[in-house]
Amino acid sequence: MTALPLDGFRIGVTAARKAEEQVALLERRGARVEWAAALSLEPNHVDLAELLTATKEVLAAPVDFFLATTGVGMKTWLEAAREAGLHDDLVATLGGAEILARGPKSVGVLRRHGLRELWAPESECFEDVLAHLRGRDLTGRRIVVQEHGQSLSMAAHALRRRGASVVTVPIYRVASADDPEPMFHLIDLVADRELDAVTFTSAPAVGALMEAAFSVGRRDDVISAFQSDVVASCVGPVTAAAFEMWGVPTIFPERSRLAGMVKQLETELPTRRDGVDVRLADGRTLIVHGDSLILDGVPVELSPAPASVLMALLVNPGFVVSRRALLAALPSGQAGSEHAVEMAVARLRAAIGTKAVLTVVKRGYRLAVTVEA
Repeated sequence: MTALPLDGFRIGVTAARKAEEQVALLERRGARVEWAAALSLEPNHVDLAELLTATKEVLAAPVDFFLATTGVGMKTWLEAAREAGLHDDLVATLGGAEILARGPKSVGVLRRHGLRELWAPESECFEDVLAHLRGRDLTGRRIVVQEHGQSLSMAAHALRRRGASVVTVPIYRVASADDPEPMFHLIDLVADRELDAVTFTSAPAVGALMEAAFSVGRRDDVISAFQSDVVASCVGPVTAAAFEMWGVPTIFPERSRLAGMVKQLETELPTRRDGVDVRLADGRTLIVHGDSLILDGVPVELSPAPASVLMALLVNPGFVVSRRALLAALPSGQAGSEHAVEMAVARLRAAIGTKAVLTVVKRGYRLAVTVEA
Protein backbone atom coordinates (compact mmCIF):
# COMPACT_ATOMS: atom_id res chain seq x y z
CA MET A 1 0.00 0.00 0.00
CA THR A 2 1.39 3.40 -1.00
CA ALA A 3 2.08 5.70 1.94
CA LEU A 4 0.17 8.95 2.08
CA PRO A 5 2.30 12.14 1.89
CA LEU A 6 1.56 13.22 5.48
CA ASP A 7 1.63 9.79 7.14
CA GLY A 8 3.19 10.05 10.58
CA PHE A 9 2.84 13.82 10.89
CA ARG A 10 0.82 15.57 13.58
CA ILE A 11 -0.58 18.95 12.55
CA GLY A 12 -2.44 21.60 14.54
CA VAL A 13 -5.28 23.56 12.94
CA THR A 14 -6.34 26.95 14.36
CA ALA A 15 -9.10 27.84 11.88
CA ALA A 16 -12.65 28.46 13.04
CA ARG A 17 -14.26 28.95 9.63
CA LYS A 18 -13.90 26.08 7.11
CA ALA A 19 -12.11 24.04 9.79
CA GLU A 20 -13.84 20.82 8.76
CA GLU A 21 -12.67 21.27 5.17
CA GLN A 22 -9.08 21.85 6.25
CA VAL A 23 -9.06 18.94 8.69
CA ALA A 24 -10.46 16.66 5.99
CA LEU A 25 -7.80 17.75 3.48
CA LEU A 26 -5.03 16.97 5.96
CA GLU A 27 -6.48 13.68 7.19
CA ARG A 28 -7.00 12.42 3.63
CA ARG A 29 -3.25 12.87 3.20
CA GLY A 30 -2.51 10.82 6.29
CA ALA A 31 -1.97 13.53 8.92
CA ARG A 32 -3.11 13.28 12.51
CA VAL A 33 -4.89 16.55 13.22
CA GLU A 34 -5.32 18.50 16.45
CA TRP A 35 -7.99 21.18 16.03
CA ALA A 36 -8.35 24.18 18.33
CA ALA A 37 -10.14 27.27 17.03
CA ALA A 38 -8.17 30.40 17.85
CA LEU A 39 -11.16 32.64 17.15
CA SER A 40 -14.87 32.47 17.83
CA LEU A 41 -17.00 30.64 15.28
CA GLU A 42 -18.82 33.97 14.97
CA PRO A 43 -15.75 36.20 15.30
CA ASN A 44 -16.82 39.33 13.47
CA HIS A 45 -18.68 41.39 16.03
CA VAL A 46 -20.15 44.54 14.48
CA ASP A 47 -20.90 47.55 16.68
CA LEU A 48 -23.53 49.09 14.43
CA ALA A 49 -23.76 52.36 16.34
CA GLU A 50 -19.97 52.82 16.17
CA LEU A 51 -19.95 51.94 12.47
CA LEU A 52 -22.69 54.41 11.57
CA THR A 53 -21.00 57.16 13.59
CA ALA A 54 -17.79 56.57 11.61
CA THR A 55 -19.78 56.49 8.36
CA LYS A 56 -21.31 59.90 9.04
CA GLU A 57 -17.82 61.23 9.82
CA VAL A 58 -16.64 59.94 6.42
CA LEU A 59 -19.57 61.68 4.70
CA ALA A 60 -18.85 65.00 6.42
CA ALA A 61 -16.24 66.07 3.84
CA PRO A 62 -14.71 64.97 0.52
CA VAL A 63 -12.26 62.06 0.68
CA ASP A 64 -8.91 62.15 -1.14
CA PHE A 65 -7.77 58.56 -0.51
CA PHE A 66 -9.71 55.49 0.54
CA LEU A 67 -7.86 52.38 1.75
CA ALA A 68 -10.01 49.22 1.46
CA THR A 69 -8.60 46.24 3.34
CA THR A 70 -11.05 43.30 3.33
CA GLY A 71 -13.91 42.03 1.23
CA VAL A 72 -16.07 40.96 4.18
CA GLY A 73 -15.47 44.32 5.83
CA MET A 74 -16.48 46.27 2.74
CA LYS A 75 -19.59 44.13 2.27
CA THR A 76 -20.61 44.59 5.91
CA TRP A 77 -20.06 48.34 5.76
CA LEU A 78 -21.98 48.90 2.55
CA GLU A 79 -24.89 46.72 3.69
CA ALA A 80 -25.07 48.59 7.01
CA ALA A 81 -25.01 51.89 5.12
CA ARG A 82 -27.86 50.68 2.89
CA GLU A 83 -30.01 49.76 5.89
CA ALA A 84 -29.35 53.20 7.37
CA GLY A 85 -30.22 54.96 4.09
CA LEU A 86 -26.62 56.10 3.58
CA HIS A 87 -25.47 53.69 0.86
CA ASP A 88 -25.72 56.00 -2.14
CA ASP A 89 -24.07 58.88 -0.30
CA LEU A 90 -21.25 56.60 0.85
CA VAL A 91 -20.65 55.20 -2.64
CA ALA A 92 -20.62 58.71 -4.09
CA THR A 93 -18.17 59.97 -1.46
CA LEU A 94 -15.79 57.01 -1.82
CA GLY A 95 -16.14 57.16 -5.60
CA GLY A 96 -14.62 60.62 -5.57
CA ALA A 97 -11.50 59.33 -3.83
CA GLU A 98 -8.39 57.60 -5.07
CA ILE A 99 -9.12 54.03 -3.97
CA LEU A 100 -6.30 51.69 -2.92
CA ALA A 101 -7.46 48.11 -2.28
CA ARG A 102 -5.41 45.53 -0.36
CA GLY A 103 -6.51 42.44 -2.28
CA PRO A 104 -8.90 40.84 -4.80
CA LYS A 105 -11.71 40.20 -2.32
CA SER A 106 -12.07 43.87 -1.45
CA VAL A 107 -11.72 44.72 -5.15
CA GLY A 108 -14.60 42.37 -5.97
CA VAL A 109 -16.96 43.98 -3.45
CA LEU A 110 -15.98 47.49 -4.53
CA ARG A 111 -16.70 46.77 -8.17
CA ARG A 112 -20.08 45.20 -7.39
CA HIS A 113 -21.05 48.55 -5.90
CA GLY A 114 -19.76 50.57 -8.84
CA LEU A 115 -16.47 51.57 -7.21
CA ARG A 116 -13.17 51.15 -9.02
CA GLU A 117 -9.80 50.81 -7.34
CA LEU A 118 -6.89 52.75 -8.80
CA TRP A 119 -4.23 50.38 -7.45
CA ALA A 120 -3.84 47.12 -5.52
CA PRO A 121 -0.57 45.38 -4.52
CA GLU A 122 0.25 41.93 -5.87
CA SER A 123 1.36 40.94 -2.36
CA GLU A 124 -2.11 41.58 -0.84
CA CYS A 125 -0.27 43.17 2.11
CA PHE A 126 -1.66 46.29 3.78
CA GLU A 127 1.92 47.40 4.46
CA ASP A 128 2.46 47.65 0.71
CA VAL A 129 -0.63 49.86 0.42
CA LEU A 130 0.93 52.19 2.97
CA ALA A 131 4.27 52.01 1.14
CA HIS A 132 2.47 53.08 -2.04
CA LEU A 133 1.54 56.33 -0.28
CA ARG A 134 5.02 57.08 1.08
CA GLY A 135 6.14 59.01 -1.95
CA ARG A 136 3.02 61.17 -2.01
CA ASP A 137 2.53 64.58 -0.44
CA LEU A 138 -0.26 63.95 2.08
CA THR A 139 -0.35 67.43 3.60
CA GLY A 140 -3.98 68.43 4.07
CA ARG A 141 -5.26 65.29 2.33
CA ARG A 142 -8.21 63.43 3.85
CA ILE A 143 -7.76 59.64 4.09
CA VAL A 144 -10.32 57.02 5.07
CA VAL A 145 -9.02 53.66 6.27
CA GLN A 146 -11.30 50.62 6.51
CA GLU A 147 -10.15 48.51 9.44
CA HIS A 148 -10.12 44.72 9.24
CA GLY A 149 -10.84 43.16 12.62
CA GLN A 150 -7.86 44.72 14.33
CA SER A 151 -7.14 48.36 15.00
CA LEU A 152 -5.11 50.25 12.40
CA SER A 153 -4.58 53.20 14.73
CA MET A 154 -0.78 53.00 14.39
CA ALA A 155 -1.05 53.28 10.60
CA ALA A 156 -3.46 56.19 11.03
CA HIS A 157 -1.04 57.97 13.37
CA ALA A 158 1.80 57.48 10.86
CA LEU A 159 -0.31 59.06 8.11
CA ARG A 160 -1.27 61.97 10.38
CA ARG A 161 2.41 62.64 11.06
CA ARG A 162 2.75 63.32 7.35
CA GLY A 163 0.04 65.96 7.49
CA ALA A 164 -3.02 63.90 6.52
CA SER A 165 -6.43 63.97 8.15
CA VAL A 166 -7.38 60.33 8.80
CA VAL A 167 -10.70 58.66 9.57
CA THR A 168 -10.60 54.98 10.58
CA VAL A 169 -13.75 52.93 10.11
CA PRO A 170 -14.01 49.98 12.52
CA ILE A 171 -16.25 47.49 10.69
CA TYR A 172 -15.95 44.59 13.11
CA ARG A 173 -13.81 43.29 15.93
CA VAL A 174 -12.47 39.74 16.04
CA ALA A 175 -13.34 37.75 19.16
CA SER A 176 -11.29 34.87 20.58
CA ALA A 177 -12.72 31.36 20.85
CA ASP A 178 -15.55 30.99 23.37
CA ASP A 179 -13.92 27.93 24.98
CA PRO A 180 -10.14 28.50 25.45
CA GLU A 181 -9.32 24.99 26.69
CA PRO A 182 -8.66 23.43 23.25
CA MET A 183 -6.31 26.34 22.46
CA PHE A 184 -4.48 25.91 25.78
CA HIS A 185 -4.02 22.22 24.90
CA LEU A 186 -2.70 23.11 21.44
CA ILE A 187 -0.28 25.58 23.01
CA ASP A 188 1.09 22.83 25.25
CA LEU A 189 1.55 20.57 22.22
CA VAL A 190 3.46 23.29 20.37
CA ALA A 191 5.59 24.26 23.37
CA ASP A 192 6.45 20.62 24.07
CA ARG A 193 7.28 20.09 20.37
CA GLU A 194 4.70 17.35 19.95
CA LEU A 195 3.41 18.80 16.69
CA ASP A 196 5.16 18.95 13.33
CA ALA A 197 3.24 22.00 12.09
CA VAL A 198 0.40 24.37 12.91
CA THR A 199 -1.74 26.04 10.24
CA PHE A 200 -3.02 29.62 10.35
CA THR A 201 -5.55 31.17 7.97
CA SER A 202 -5.77 34.69 9.43
CA ALA A 203 -3.55 37.21 11.17
CA PRO A 204 -5.96 37.56 14.13
CA ALA A 205 -5.60 33.81 14.75
CA VAL A 206 -1.85 34.31 15.20
CA GLY A 207 -2.47 37.12 17.67
CA ALA A 208 -5.05 35.05 19.56
CA LEU A 209 -2.68 32.09 19.91
CA MET A 210 0.16 34.31 21.16
CA GLU A 211 -2.15 36.05 23.62
CA ALA A 212 -3.39 32.70 24.94
CA ALA A 213 0.19 31.41 25.20
CA PHE A 214 1.15 34.49 27.23
CA SER A 215 -1.83 33.99 29.57
CA VAL A 216 -0.61 30.50 30.52
CA GLY A 217 3.04 31.52 30.73
CA ARG A 218 4.20 29.60 27.66
CA ARG A 219 4.69 32.25 24.99
CA ASP A 220 8.49 32.03 25.05
CA ASP A 221 8.25 28.23 24.77
CA VAL A 222 5.88 28.54 21.81
CA ILE A 223 8.14 31.05 20.02
CA SER A 224 11.18 28.84 20.59
CA ALA A 225 9.33 25.80 19.23
CA PHE A 226 8.22 27.65 16.10
CA GLN A 227 11.77 28.87 15.56
CA SER A 228 13.15 25.34 15.58
CA ASP A 229 10.98 22.23 15.43
CA VAL A 230 7.39 23.24 14.63
CA VAL A 231 6.46 24.70 11.23
CA ALA A 232 4.21 27.78 11.25
CA SER A 233 2.23 27.26 8.06
CA CYS A 234 0.25 30.30 6.86
CA VAL A 235 -2.30 30.63 4.09
CA GLY A 236 -0.61 33.74 2.70
CA PRO A 237 1.75 36.67 3.32
CA VAL A 238 -0.77 38.74 5.30
CA THR A 239 -1.14 35.98 7.88
CA ALA A 240 2.61 35.30 7.86
CA ALA A 241 3.34 38.98 8.55
CA ALA A 242 1.62 38.62 11.94
CA PHE A 243 4.50 36.36 13.04
CA GLU A 244 7.24 38.84 12.12
CA MET A 245 7.16 40.71 15.44
CA TRP A 246 7.89 37.42 17.22
CA GLY A 247 10.82 36.46 14.98
CA VAL A 248 9.01 33.29 13.91
CA PRO A 249 9.85 31.89 10.44
CA THR A 250 6.85 30.88 8.36
CA ILE A 251 5.98 29.18 5.12
CA PHE A 252 3.13 30.15 2.81
CA PRO A 253 2.13 29.20 -0.74
CA GLU A 254 2.54 31.37 -3.82
CA ARG A 255 -1.25 31.85 -3.97
CA SER A 256 -3.19 32.47 -0.76
CA ARG A 257 -5.38 29.39 -0.92
CA LEU A 258 -6.18 26.62 1.55
CA ALA A 259 -5.35 23.87 -0.95
CA GLY A 260 -2.00 25.54 -1.68
CA MET A 261 -1.14 25.63 2.02
CA VAL A 262 -1.91 21.93 2.43
CA LYS A 263 0.03 21.05 -0.75
CA GLN A 264 3.05 22.97 0.55
CA LEU A 265 2.97 20.96 3.79
CA GLU A 266 3.06 17.77 1.72
CA THR A 267 6.44 18.88 0.42
CA GLU A 268 7.82 20.72 3.43
CA LEU A 269 7.26 18.22 6.24
CA PRO A 270 8.77 15.12 4.57
CA THR A 271 11.70 17.29 3.48
CA ARG A 272 12.39 18.32 7.06
CA ARG A 273 12.26 14.70 8.19
CA ASP A 274 14.13 13.05 5.32
CA GLY A 275 16.49 15.85 4.33
CA VAL A 276 16.94 17.88 1.16
CA ASP A 277 18.96 16.88 -1.89
CA VAL A 278 19.17 19.51 -4.64
CA ARG A 279 21.38 20.06 -7.66
CA LEU A 280 22.71 23.59 -7.89
CA ALA A 281 22.79 25.35 -11.25
CA ASP A 282 26.58 25.04 -11.36
CA GLY A 283 26.31 21.25 -11.18
CA ARG A 284 27.20 20.75 -7.51
CA THR A 285 24.99 18.70 -5.18
CA LEU A 286 23.71 20.20 -1.92
CA ILE A 287 22.43 17.82 0.77
CA VAL A 288 20.82 19.03 3.99
CA HIS A 289 19.80 16.57 6.68
CA GLY A 290 18.99 17.89 10.14
CA ASP A 291 21.89 20.13 11.13
CA SER A 292 24.24 18.59 8.55
CA LEU A 293 25.11 20.35 5.30
CA ILE A 294 27.14 18.56 2.63
CA LEU A 295 28.22 20.28 -0.58
CA ASP A 296 29.60 17.91 -3.23
CA GLY A 297 30.57 15.43 -0.52
CA VAL A 298 32.28 18.03 1.69
CA PRO A 299 30.74 18.99 5.06
CA VAL A 300 30.00 22.70 5.41
CA GLU A 301 29.56 24.53 8.71
CA LEU A 302 27.02 27.37 8.86
CA SER A 303 26.24 29.69 11.74
CA PRO A 304 22.53 30.00 12.72
CA ALA A 305 21.65 33.07 10.60
CA PRO A 306 22.90 31.83 7.18
CA ALA A 307 21.58 28.34 8.02
CA SER A 308 18.13 29.82 8.62
CA VAL A 309 18.29 31.68 5.30
CA LEU A 310 19.30 28.50 3.49
CA MET A 311 16.41 26.51 4.98
CA ALA A 312 13.96 29.25 3.95
CA LEU A 313 15.32 29.18 0.38
CA LEU A 314 15.07 25.38 0.32
CA VAL A 315 11.34 25.36 1.07
CA ASN A 316 10.75 25.98 -2.65
CA PRO A 317 14.16 25.66 -4.38
CA GLY A 318 14.48 28.08 -7.27
CA PHE A 319 11.57 30.27 -6.16
CA VAL A 320 12.01 33.82 -4.88
CA VAL A 321 11.81 34.36 -1.12
CA SER A 322 11.18 37.95 -0.05
CA ARG A 323 13.50 39.82 2.29
CA ARG A 324 10.59 40.12 4.69
CA ALA A 325 10.19 36.33 4.83
CA LEU A 326 13.94 35.84 5.28
CA LEU A 327 13.96 38.44 8.04
CA ALA A 328 11.28 36.47 9.89
CA ALA A 329 13.29 33.27 9.40
CA LEU A 330 16.36 34.63 11.19
CA PRO A 331 16.96 33.38 14.74
CA SER A 332 15.44 35.38 17.58
CA GLY A 333 17.55 38.40 18.42
CA GLN A 334 19.06 38.69 14.93
CA ALA A 335 16.01 39.80 12.94
CA GLY A 336 16.52 43.51 13.48
CA SER A 337 16.55 44.90 9.94
CA GLU A 338 16.97 43.91 6.31
CA HIS A 339 20.69 44.54 6.79
CA ALA A 340 20.70 41.39 8.94
CA VAL A 341 19.30 39.48 5.94
CA GLU A 342 22.00 40.89 3.67
CA MET A 343 24.71 39.87 6.12
CA ALA A 344 23.27 36.35 6.44
CA VAL A 345 23.05 36.00 2.65
CA ALA A 346 26.66 37.20 2.31
CA ARG A 347 27.84 34.57 4.80
CA LEU A 348 25.79 31.88 3.04
CA ARG A 349 27.34 32.83 -0.30
CA ALA A 350 30.81 32.69 1.25
CA ALA A 351 30.06 29.12 2.39
CA ILE A 352 28.35 27.62 -0.68
CA GLY A 353 29.39 29.94 -3.52
CA THR A 354 28.55 33.45 -4.63
CA LYS A 355 26.50 32.21 -7.61
CA ALA A 356 24.43 29.77 -5.55
CA VAL A 357 22.18 32.48 -4.07
CA LEU A 358 20.81 34.96 -6.60
CA THR A 359 19.44 38.43 -5.89
CA VAL A 360 16.11 39.18 -7.56
CA VAL A 361 15.86 42.97 -7.68
CA LYS A 362 13.05 44.45 -5.56
CA ARG A 363 11.75 40.97 -4.72
CA GLY A 364 14.29 39.02 -2.65
CA TYR A 365 16.59 36.03 -3.17
CA ARG A 366 16.42 32.55 -4.65
CA LEU A 367 18.59 29.45 -4.68
CA ALA A 368 20.08 28.80 -8.13
CA VAL A 369 19.11 25.19 -8.81
CA THR A 370 18.90 22.98 -11.88
CA VAL A 371 15.32 22.65 -13.11
CA GLU A 372 14.42 19.05 -13.87
CA ALA A 373 12.98 18.49 -17.34
